Amino acid sequence: MALRTESASSAELVIVNAQVLTMDRSCPLSDALAVRAGRVLALGRDDVAAVTGTGTTVVDARGGAVTPGINDAHLHFTGAAMADFGYVDVGPDAAPGWERVGGLLERAAPGADGWIRARGWDDVVIGPAAGQILDVRPETPVVAFDSTGHQLVANREALRRAGLAHAVPDPAGGVLGRDAHGDLSGLFQDAAMELLNRSLPPVPAAALRDAMRAMQRRLHSQGITSLTEPGLGPASAGLLDGSGSPEAIRALGDLAEAGELTLRTTVLMLFAGTGGADSAAIADGLASGLGNAFTDRGIDARLLRMAGVKVFADGIPRSGTAWMAEPYGDHCTRGSLVIAGATEEDRLEELRRILALIDGAGLQAGIHATGDAATEAAVDALASRTRARKNRHYIIHGAFSRPDTLARMAQHGIGYSTNPLIRHGAGEAMRRLLGEERFTRHQPLRSAASAGVRFTLASDAPVASTDWRQTVVAAVRRTTRTTPGAPDDPERIGGLEALAAMTADAAWQDRMEHAKGRLVPGMAADLCVLSSPWPDDGRIEDLLGIDVVLTIAGGATVHEGAPR
Repeated sequence: MALRTESASSAELVIVNAQVLTMDRSCPLSDALAVRAGRVLALGRDDVAAVTGTGTTVVDARGGAVTPGINDAHLHFTGAAMADFGYVDVGPDAAPGWERVGGLLERAAPGADGWIRARGWDDVVIGPAAGQILDVRPETPVVAFDSTGHQLVANREALRRAGLAHAVPDPAGGVLGRDAHGDLSGLFQDAAMELLNRSLPPVPAAALRDAMRAMQRRLHSQGITSLTEPGLGPASAGLLDGSGSPEAIRALGDLAEAGELTLRTTVLMLFAGTGGADSAAIADGLASGLGNAFTDRGIDARLLRMAGVKVFADGIPRSGTAWMAEPYGDHCTRGSLVIAGATEEDRLEELRRILALIDGAGLQAGIHATGDAATEAAVDALASRTRARKNRHYIIHGAFSRPDTLARMAQHGIGYSTNPLIRHGAGEAMRRLLGEERFTRHQPLRSAASAGVRFTLASDAPVASTDWRQTVVAAVRRTTRTTPGAPDDPERIGGLEALAAMTADAAWQDRMEHAKGRLVPGMAADLCVLSSPWPDDGRIEDLLGIDVVLTIAGGATVHEGAPR
């Protein structure tokens, strides 16, 4: 189906012989596309031919799919950049056991600040972490972050420099590993990570920018043109490796001002960490002026913008800090809200105050709520806000959302962002902790779609791979590392639904659906060209072998693969 062109002027670029997946319901499929001045100019063979001039660059897609640029709606850009381009790799591929982790750390060269930083271990794969690197490199401080971003291990010298001793109590929302004598084993979980991260020297600005540039190149090579950076600010010590500091905000602004930032980046500010968040910290953060960090520098909001505030309502099941309605795990815990307050009702009231402040400021709240009780509490708090639908608050993870909670989310325009690839990677651990019945309902995507909830699929990198093709397959198949997905799994979705969740629906979460996420005339020319047509759901695994041959951001080529 051909659509009317936006302009009679000649196109700068046209793509022909293509399977254009527009993600627009009025015209879902086309065979050609034209671009001018950073926007889609025309669709359809005839209209594209009419705007093709002598100076137009013509790309023959050879039948390959053309999709909107992928929008990863929850990607820790700074943390992922440092994890992949700044730290020692101790992931399962590089270090399939703790002995190998120790060997890599023994041989690693300290950074300019004298510290060794590593990242990637996974206790589900290589076993319990407590005490495993305590005696590595006695004269050098060592810290190793895990693959989930919710745990780290440190050696004795790092503990000494952080001023930590066996008498340190567990902080609210966090867990400190201890040996049989009560001494610290070097393991820090959730909010406890902040105790160690606060002692780390800041990442040098030049190193941070170099890592960001390298990560941007990788993301563009995968067809990614937009992302949400979920948590930069003064409370960064409580999240991942602590690199998402105000310095990271300055680094992003520097790249944008220099014309080097080509990823459309939406930022959530972080004013309170993974334990003990309170309304005073949020109020102080909102009054600090951080929300104007980019507009004060004259940076185009379509490229880089502060959209809202991230709030941690609970933790994760693996550390027993997810708040569930029923007990779970080896210790038969329910977890709790990780919000300040002496009682459950105090914490609920403080959560309501926090979300009222964010909503009243006209900002978006991205609420980390993993357990069903935490999700329900966050939705209840948001449902009472009159501006909630306009501000498009959303639940992050929401892995155990119940049908009645999903219905209320749809009713009040509350979004949902979750991570199928994490389910794939950590599935067996979740099955053991939660039991088969609860695990079967983990990440209820079909139920969310049926309820009318707008949802996005995201990587949560560096927790999982940024390769969106793996995310799509995980959403369609619902496999784990060791078990295939059930063919009759009621929470499966289709491949094109998954693609919409990473393009058009992600643009909706960004409040940018008027400008990006669909390939129709007038929309941003953010797109990627694949080497083959989009596969049917019955062979969705074929997507993993399909290459991204061209990525366009704002009409400019930001990645061009090798000729096929």
